[in-house]
Formats: sequence, C-alpha cells, structure tokens
Amino acid sequence: MRHRLKGRKLGRNGSHRKALFANMIRCLLQTSNGGGAKVEGRIRTTLAKAKELRPVLEKLITIGVKAHEASVAAGKLSTGLKKGDERYLEWRCSESGRLWLGAQGKYLHFQRSLFAVLRSRELVDLMISAIAVKYVGRDGGYTRVVKLAKSRLADGARMAYLELVDEAATLPVV
Repeated sequence: MRHRLKGRKLGRNGSHRKALFANMIRCLLQTSNGGGAKVEGRIRTTLAKAKELRPVLEKLITIGVKAHEASVAAGKLSTGLKKGDERYLEWRCSESGRLWLGAQGKYLHFQRSLFAVLRSRELVDLMISAIAVKYVGRDGGYTRVVKLAKSRLADGARMAYLELVDEAATLPVV
C-alpha cells in the first residue's frame, strides 16, 4: 500500500527525477523566451510528469516573484554614489545603507535558490526580469496542465501540455 507516500517515482531514482524536472523547467523557460518551440510557454509531456512538475515550477516562479520584489525594494533604497567614493562608504555605514544591504541580501538569496535548480545565469535573469514580472500580483496558479485526447503511440501514455497561464491563455491547443 502507498499510505503517506507523496509523489510519483516515474521509474527513476531521486537524483534522476530532480535532473529530469530541472531539464523540463529549463526547456519550458527557454520556450517562453522564443527558444524555437512550436508554441511559446508550453511543453508537451506525459500527464504524470506534468502533474509532478507543476508544484516544483510553481515554487520556482514564487521564488522569482519574491526576488523581483526584493530587487525593486533594494533599488528604492540604493544611492547614486560610486563605490570608491568616500560618501559611499559613509552611506554604507549609515542606517539606510544597512537597510539596502538587507534588501540586497534577500535578492541574492532568492537568486541563488533559483540558480541551484536552473543552473544557468541567463535563465535566472530571465525568470526574475521577464517571467516573474507577469505574476507579481498573483497568488499562485502560474501554470496549467491541459490533457490531450490522443495517447502516445509508442506506449499508450496519456499526454498533456504544461503551460504558463498568462502566455498560453490565447494559444490554441494543437
């Protein structure tokens, strides 16, 4: 019996599942940036993989939204002084400089959390600057799973699209 067991194994061990999810998320983010896919912001996969990937992707987008908000907060607290200037050193020791450093630390933490999964500086920047901006006022529900009528010919697996909500809202199901 599978009492109190969470998630599907998908025929893989833990590290293989983690790598699979990271690769699928990278693929989805690259297609949302015009990466040469048939439809932007959407990947086609099995229904089981899409259902397991969805919460992982939602959490990453939430981290991206928090990183964007921390970046905006740090930008409001920053000063226009150059780093080598004496006034900059005085400002860094002041209360406003400490507040800026705290906001910058939050941004750096979120950025590193995204990098741990995405493993690409370009994708982290894309997530924070382009994708997370669309979802700043939204409380979750960034993705959807659309089931396809046809099963895969090879093994009969149920297929589905995993898509970002705002980008794929106007796109037809192929």
